[in-house]
Amino acid sequence: MKCPICKKEVAPAEPEFPFCSERCRLVDLGNWASGKYAIPAREKPEEEDES
Repeated sequence: MKCPICKKEVAPAEPEFPFCSERCRLVDLGNWASGKYAIPAREKPEEEDES
């Protein structure tokens, strides 16, 4: 498997798996905290009042 940050090969037995190092793990955590990763969602259109 490859590290999701730097793309270096990582063995499942590595202590920081799935990352290759603590640095890459912290970069990933920072990406989540800053909102760089997001799941796209569609907003529902507002329903018009019929009254």
